[in-house]
Amino acid sequence: MIDSISGNSVNSMMETIRAYQQKAAGGLDQVKIQPPQVQDIQAPKVELPNFTESVKHLLDKVNETQVKSSNLQEAYQRGEDVPLTDVVLGMQKSSLAFEATLQVRNKVLRAYEEIMNMPV
Repeated sequence: MIDSISGNSVNSMMETIRAYQQKAAGGLDQVKIQPPQVQDIQAPKVELPNFTESVKHLLDKVNETQVKSSNLQEAYQRGEDVPLTDVVLGMQKSSLAFEATLQVRNKVLRAYEEIMNMPV
């Protein structure tokens, strides 16, 4: 590893270190440390969805799941070629999504009530 480093680069590094040592020995007034030059690169701005958009999106997904389940049920009842397992799985997915949404709503309401009942 040491062989791959050239003698010139080591010497220039040592000169830089000695120069900083001399400046430090001369006192803090003589030391002028300049911040490293940083290129002004602006990262692309990514807009994050706000809370209401997130909730609306999630409610739309739950609604979509329930509509698909309802359509599968109706198709099975009409006698279309829909496997019963798909109908039952769709109903269970729909039920789970709705129950999870209901639990989240209940937790948010409880937190809101606690905040409103806090003494000021």
